[in-house]
Amino acid sequence: MSSDASIGTPKVSKSDAEWREQLTPEEYQVLRRAGTERPFTGEYDEVFTEGVYSCRACGAELFRSETKFASHCGWPSFYAPSADDNVILREDSSMGMTRVEVLCATCHSHLGHVFSGEGYGTPTDQRYCMNSVSLHLEPAG
Repeated sequence: MSSDASIGTPKVSKSDAEWREQLTPEEYQVLRRAGTERPFTGEYDEVFTEGVYSCRACGAELFRSETKFASHCGWPSFYAPSADDNVILREDSSMGMTRVEVLCATCHSHLGHVFSGEGYGTPTDQRYCMNSVSLHLEPAG
């Protein structure tokens, strides 16, 4: 797991003003301020279209539809990123609990959190619980 010091400089780096100009207020709050969209409201929560999910902020590939599963938790869930180096995992001690935050490895935007050992029966026993507003789905074909 990465610490703030070990995650390095993002490959895509913009000023706060540039991010605000590019993103909607909701996207900015989640991607750049580590917010969370309300459960069961995101556009990809119950979508199972074949394709590639990329970072809404920078366009980097993050997940593929083959690893998406129905967790019924209110947010899109995946059991693995498309490549381990597409995301950064770091400890998150906010909100009075310790969790593992998931960031885009390219622009360091907040995507969501990853949880283990919840009994979903996925190949990795992990649930990457992502905010829909952090993602963009490019359908296959």
